Amino acid sequence: MSQLPNTPDAAIVATFATRRLAVIGDSMVDRFLWGKVDRISPEAPVPVVKLEKETRKLGGAANVAANICALGAEVVLFGLNGKDEAGVWMNELLAEHGIDAQGMVEADDRPTTIKTRIIAHNQQVVRTDREDDSPVLDSQVNELLGRLEAMGPFDGYVLSDYGKGVLTDAALKQCISIAKAAGSPIIVDPKKGDYSQYRGVTSLTPNQKEAEQACALSITEETSLTKAGNALLERTAADAVLITRGEHGMALFEKDGQQHHLATEASHVYDVTGAGDTVIAVYTTALAAGTDFSTAASLANHAAGVAVRELGTVAVTADQLREALDEAGQS
Repeated sequence: MSQLPNTPDAAIVATFATRRLAVIGDSMVDRFLWGKVDRISPEAPVPVVKLEKETRKLGGAANVAANICALGAEVVLFGLNGKDEAGVWMNELLAEHGIDAQGMVEADDRPTTIKTRIIAHNQQVVRTDREDDSPVLDSQVNELLGRLEAMGPFDGYVLSDYGKGVLTDAALKQCISIAKAAGSPIIVDPKKGDYSQYRGVTSLTPNQKEAEQACALSITEETSLTKAGNALLERTAADAVLITRGEHGMALFEKDGQQHHLATEASHVYDVTGAGDTVIAVYTTALAAGTDFSTAASLANHAAGVAVRELGTVAVTADQLREALDEAGQS
């Protein structure tokens, strides 16, 4: 496995502004409750967090869209939004980021997915999830897909699968068909174990744990990593698979047999929340702009290095990515 150079030309980032992408999948709200701990509860051996402030950010597919928007590209988000308080927050956040939400279908039969994290002294104490991960109704899938076709074609398509019910088997097949008809790359961030359902996508971006689960093997060294990468290529008929490996960087496998290792660009890892969203956003936008897989992976690797330096989900901007590339080129 070759070591891939990690300094793409920063000028590539300027081409992102000419691209228009679609993000389809499970959107959610990431809610953060910030406070301090100075005592243990007399009721149970748990810390008492004195809350001081609350912040909210886009999560899941919505965070992918936020990252694409921050890169300067145009993006339309397709998914479900509940008719509840979290749904109102979602709409406010999408408007705040300038994300086109015409692809969002309102659902009165399920809540908006919301992940609430309680943070004390910059450390996560506990997380609560409110969600319904059952498959969405066929009528809702059809409405979403109708909007996707009507608003297309797009230069690139992202399938952000968090296993919350939006990307049903029928939805996946139709999304892949729509992208192929447009002649555009379609990239999936997979969460489900049976990767054969993603057959026909251009590329996948699983993390190492997801790759291990999908291939039923433990990735411990280069041999097992290569076996997993090749197995996913065969199972999905994809052109490339990009496995993200945390502090070990990334590994890119292409169907023509090329294999590359990308060392991590993170000088300090503060929080990995949402880093996978950053990776697929940059990777897909770069492919939509006409780069090859290795260049797109390198750009995504640099963006991930920026994302993990901050607490919580973040959208890496075009300027931040250019700065990271310039710094790497000078080192």
